[in-house]
Amino acid sequence: MRAVFIIVGGLVALAAGAGVSASHERASFQWKLVGAGFSAPVHVASTKSQPKRLYVVEQEGVIRVLVAGKRRAQPFLNIQSRVTSGGEQGLLSVAFHPSFAKNRRFYVDYTDLNGDTRVVEFRANKAGTLGLPSTARQLLLVDQPYPNHNGGQLAFGPDGLLYIGMGDGGSGGDPENRAQNLSSRLGKLLKIDATKRGAKPQLAGYGLRNPWRFSFDGGTGDLYIGDVGQGNWEEVDYVARADTGLKNYGWNVYEGDARYSNNPLNTTGKLTAPVYVYSHSIGCSVTGGFVYRGKAVPAARGRYFFGDYCSGRIWSLKISGGRATDVQPEAQRLRDLSSFGEDTHGELYAVTLSGRLYRLTG
Repeated sequence: MRAVFIIVGGLVALAAGAGVSASHERASFQWKLVGAGFSAPVHVASTKSQPKRLYVVEQEGVIRVLVAGKRRAQPFLNIQSRVTSGGEQGLLSVAFHPSFAKNRRFYVDYTDLNGDTRVVEFRANKAGTLGLPSTARQLLLVDQPYPNHNGGQLAFGPDGLLYIGMGDGGSGGDPENRAQNLSSRLGKLLKIDATKRGAKPQLAGYGLRNPWRFSFDGGTGDLYIGDVGQGNWEEVDYVARADTGLKNYGWNVYEGDARYSNNPLNTTGKLTAPVYVYSHSIGCSVTGGFVYRGKAVPAARGRYFFGDYCSGRIWSLKISGGRATDVQPEAQRLRDLSSFGEDTHGELYAVTLSGRLYRLTG
């Protein structure tokens, strides 16, 4: 099958499994299995105050913890009784406050028993080893009209604010045109001062279909978003840290960089085209990842890794001058690739819904 990749500013055609750049031949990356037996893991996270700990979020409503690579029997948090799980719903991510060592605050995004999105703050015990369900404080509640396109990613930005990814609310094609409607919180990237009582979410971006996974580069603060497409194109969006101001990512007027509908485009803010898209001939649901900032794989430093849930394909690329360059497809595939994550040292991990945890190696 011929795989066609469109990069903003140019067209690169590669034969799947055969078209490999010279740089790809110089540095082929692998993913080593380092854990198994998780129940539908959908996210991996860490906090700088605990360099030996890695947290794995299970969709049903449990956060598992690994210490020095070994899984503890007792979960860090269990809120299964509050979570609707299945399909695209569930406990979808966790983000630890940058000052977790002092304030013990962490945040989760989940779909509640009514199927609506909740972003909730919890606190851990004094040792920081156990989340306390009784400490719940709600930051955000968003009604979900359909059971899909919930977004679900939480991440602290370089500005210290908590960023929240919201999908367009579901169904197909954004039938109520919520992503371009600034009065709706669906189809948006929101940000909030998480520790300020009474703080309201602010708009950081809109025109998103389902930003299932996004991340900030630990070295530069730049933003990368993997926005899941409709029927033809998957996309990766990029915003440099210095490029401030509201961004419109185009959905549902555009899918990737192709026209999708005749709906009017909201002209508030800056229309931001994807830096990379790929066709549904080789995948169907992008899983956004991270820029590698670790030390174990020197050749990977500065490269953004992402993949596709359906095909299990993984790619990496570099950004130069605001464009995607040196795009490398990897031979190894991880089926049911649900999320990437990084530890406190910048090493990258990936999880699959089949319950496996992998680490990037050379």
